[in-house]
Amino acid sequence: SARISLGRPTQIYMNCQSKIQKLSGDPSPRKAGKSTDLYELSVKDTETFWGSIAKERLAWTKPFDQVTDCDLSSGKINWFLGGQLNVSVNCLDVHVAKDPDRVALIWEKDEPGTEERITYRELLEMTCRLANTLKSYGVQRRERVAIYMPVSTMAVAAMMACARIGAVHTVVFAGFSSEALAGRIQDAQCKFVITCNQGVRGGRIFDLKSTVDKAVKSCPSVRHVFVAKRTNNSVPMGKLDISLDEVMAGQSSVCAPEPMDSEEMLFMLYTSGSTGKPKGIVHTQAGYLLYASLTHQYVFDYTPGDVFGCVADIGWITGHSYVVYGPLCNGATSVLFESTPVYPNPGRYWETVQRLRINQFYGAPTAIRLLLKYEENWVKKYDRSSLKTLASVGEPINHEAWEWFHNVVGDGRCPLVDTWWQTETGGVCIAPLPAEPGAEIRPAMAMRPFFGIQPALLGEKGQIITGNDVSGALCISQPWPGMARTIFGDHQRFMDAYFKPYQGQYFTGDGAYRTEDGYYQITGRMDDVINISGHRLGTAEIEDALDEHPDVPETAVIGIPHEIKGEVPFAFVVLKESASENQQAVVEELRHLVATKIAKYAVPDNFLVVKRLPKTRSGKIMRRILRKVAMQDTSNLGDVSTLDDPSVVSEIIEAHKHYRSHAAKK
Repeated sequence: SARISLGRPTQIYMNCQSKIQKLSGDPSPRKAGKSTDLYELSVKDTETFWGSIAKERLAWTKPFDQVTDCDLSSGKINWFLGGQLNVSVNCLDVHVAKDPDRVALIWEKDEPGTEERITYRELLEMTCRLANTLKSYGVQRRERVAIYMPVSTMAVAAMMACARIGAVHTVVFAGFSSEALAGRIQDAQCKFVITCNQGVRGGRIFDLKSTVDKAVKSCPSVRHVFVAKRTNNSVPMGKLDISLDEVMAGQSSVCAPEPMDSEEMLFMLYTSGSTGKPKGIVHTQAGYLLYASLTHQYVFDYTPGDVFGCVADIGWITGHSYVVYGPLCNGATSVLFESTPVYPNPGRYWETVQRLRINQFYGAPTAIRLLLKYEENWVKKYDRSSLKTLASVGEPINHEAWEWFHNVVGDGRCPLVDTWWQTETGGVCIAPLPAEPGAEIRPAMAMRPFFGIQPALLGEKGQIITGNDVSGALCISQPWPGMARTIFGDHQRFMDAYFKPYQGQYFTGDGAYRTEDGYYQITGRMDDVINISGHRLGTAEIEDALDEHPDVPETAVIGIPHEIKGEVPFAFVVLKESASENQQAVVEELRHLVATKIAKYAVPDNFLVVKRLPKTRSGKIMRRILRKVAMQDTSNLGDVSTLDDPSVVSEIIEAHKHYRSHAAKK
């Protein structure tokens, strides 16, 4: 079927105009105009909105005959029923037919200046050779394939090859331990693993194959391990192992795509749950791809010809949606960033922006907070005039980081979009864009729901909180195509986590505040909300206040029990080196800052200065460890294998012991 070329919102608007004219009343805080009308249509007549866009944007082998069949209260989510398509065709073949020599990927390898460009034609040929290799070793439709690879063109081809033959990929971040990898392989019952001999990051080489070897010892389901070469170093090969590059060289560069039903599994991605056991979030074919494609275009203001720079790892949902599927579906040039923000120096991101002429830059607040510790010259020495949109992802961005990113990196001229979404949502749900031209963007606020997203704030008794200037549990009250369908092998857990807490709503697990103007501000995880003398307070709010201190690049606040107040905040504080001599004075200033910014009751009872915080490899702070340290319950810390550096735990425990003995002497 014909693929309609990408257009501005006008295109969807024209298609839906007759319906728009029949609608009245605007629940969203958008000024009158096309974006407002589209949003209104998307939540009031979802079938017309998503049906017309799905026909327009995706290439179908068999058209769908029903747009949607969903019931959130029973966890039933179906989109584009009766339709068939192939995701790799939509990401590769349609562009090869029109413009085969357009650059699909720029692989920004670890060493600056060694980038590789790969065209859509080359990526399609690589994908087909890899797909034929998988088929020749017995990979069947619907079987799960684990991908344990660093950010690389081969990793993208592996994802596309699975999609082409109807296999289900589960990408495991290439920094996870053998134990974490084995747990995911076992849960998904993977029969095949695709990996590399080694990875390269931050000037260091690390073994991947040996980690896979350890993992598969406890995974009897694994039949074959395909090993690609990232370095020229040889690694031991066993009876399960196949040299991927060698076998691919002998395969055909043509592979017929498998037509897939809209609701068949595309991939699984593991995310941590509150219980500690990772859950395999399932995304399906058409709805996920459509939502990734639409959000990629409108949230980041992508236009054809742009170089899109999302620096996330492909092991996370951000890498899936905004390094791979969204950009490739839209025929974009997507940057694959293999290195770190500080290799070989803290100017790496901005030197890359200059060299590759990146137009959209999408990164994490944790990296921005790391970089703002350094001199501004590391940013300003590079030409960033190509940048059009800046964006942040992963956690609410604090004001100091937002201002630095906007004013120093973007010279105050690029819209900075703070995007709120989750592994489970498939793509961005709340962000400042799209909006009417010249519409306001507020610092450190996600603001506006995307097309089809209807946020609701719910109270403790399950009631919907109406009006503005209110806070509550953030839910989404109607389904959208990009949402997860289940937790692999445990639909009951899916129901319990997302649909049971608030009947008929998707519960995000986050709290939010709706401003007087109707915009949304994410206040942090609901389990990171503490109750001090009857006052509910998100720990993110206290962190935001502390982070405004010029000598404090990063903090984490948790709640601990208090016999009178119920709970009190406990702050873990990282200081800049220049301030480490002067700890007591800084702590006093921090107390004053929280009292001034929020209230005296919000001032943490305890401030523990630490060198660094315990973070997962995606940059998330592992708060349950901090809670156990603060409560002196360190005998059972649970699984710490997902930490970037587990040695940080003993560092913090020692600092806490020292802090307690010092406090006892007073």
